Amino acid sequence: MLLKSKSEIEALAESNRLVAEVMKGVGERLVVGALPKEIDRWVEKEIRSRGGIPAFKGYRGFPASVCFSVNERVVHGIPDRTPLKSGDVCSIDIGVLYRGFYGDMARTFAVGKVHPDAERLIRAAHGALDAGIAQFKVGNRLYDISAAIQAKAEEGGYGIVRDYVGHGIGRSLHEDPQLPNFGKAGTGPRLRVGLALAIEPMLNLGTHEVQVLEDAWTVVTKDRRISVHVEDTVVLTEQGPRNLTRLFDNGTRH
Repeated sequence: MLLKSKSEIEALAESNRLVAEVMKGVGERLVVGALPKEIDRWVEKEIRSRGGIPAFKGYRGFPASVCFSVNERVVHGIPDRTPLKSGDVCSIDIGVLYRGFYGDMARTFAVGKVHPDAERLIRAAHGALDAGIAQFKVGNRLYDISAAIQAKAEEGGYGIVRDYVGHGIGRSLHEDPQLPNFGKAGTGPRLRVGLALAIEPMLNLGTHEVQVLEDAWTVVTKDRRISVHVEDTVVLTEQGPRNLTRLFDNGTRH
């Protein structure tokens, strides 16, 4: 675990504030007829205008600033020029490098009127995220977070993606430890003040199984049912978990 000092936490907070503010703008632009590629361009321009660098663009060859995953796409979707339609469920993941520290956040948005099953899935994902964050406290172990996410997801009968996980974050986008969205409570390393985690449940309406498309990036559910992805960057302080990306509602919580 790479533990952050108080000054590093404040620097990390600034990068995540930038991400959260850009995400707010994305939420306002996800309307019927919007083009994912144009939203991606807006995000890159907005990040750079604020002095940041899009963390995902060029990362291991990824071609965009936003992971734009619609409906059955779980994560790592590449934004294209397919217009959004009413009923689409869009999972948006944004990363930023700002003054040496990374910010990382994901939200799932409903476009127009979506199926009630999709609405419930989005709510369940936020509930799982909140349950996980509640276990991020001194004295607990890492997989207490995982177990809480798993319990909340399984309460609704949803599939929990196992192939992709949360992670530490700081001067690198992905740091140790890895944080699965399933696990056994009371196991894993002790949680310590200064640890920063990107906690990111990925829940599927059907099976937990996924596969990668031919573009070598886009991850989809194996049964092609809807998936949602939510993520906050949270740091553990002496007072408890401090959520660095939960600055405002933005209509992103259901």
